[in-house]
Amino acid sequence: MFKHVLIPTDGSPLSERAALGAVQLAKSLAARLTAIRVSVPYWVFALNPAKASVSEDTYRNNCEKRAAGHLEVVRQASEAAGVAFDGIHVFAEHPYAAIIEAAQDNDCDAICMASHGHKGLAALVLGSETVQVLTHSRIPVVVWR
Repeated sequence: MFKHVLIPTDGSPLSERAALGAVQLAKSLAARLTAIRVSVPYWVFALNPAKASVSEDTYRNNCEKRAAGHLEVVRQASEAAGVAFDGIHVFAEHPYAAIIEAAQDNDCDAICMASHGHKGLAALVLGSETVQVLTHSRIPVVVWR
């Protein structure tokens, strides 16, 4: 069935539950697991960019630290379950596209990710990286609620 599973994580409790589910899925299939954390690139919208409250270096360092912590949660769960693990952190304007690209670049044959399950107008207004991945991915996507 699946031999290599990609799990996007943003560090939220819902994302962590999905990651733990993906670890168990990977274990049951004797599959490898790659976790990805996508951070949006730094940008400043200000009349005077010199007055930005956070520098680009500080922003990138903060993103790297957060990503390391989020990926560590999945690494520990994978290690405890005996599942081969790799973690990656990327910066991308469109997280859904980075998730799909990472799945392709790492020869993953499934993506497991969380969904908040918004319905109706909330789903349209809030949008969803999960919906975007479902819409654009050519490989199977397992959604955890």
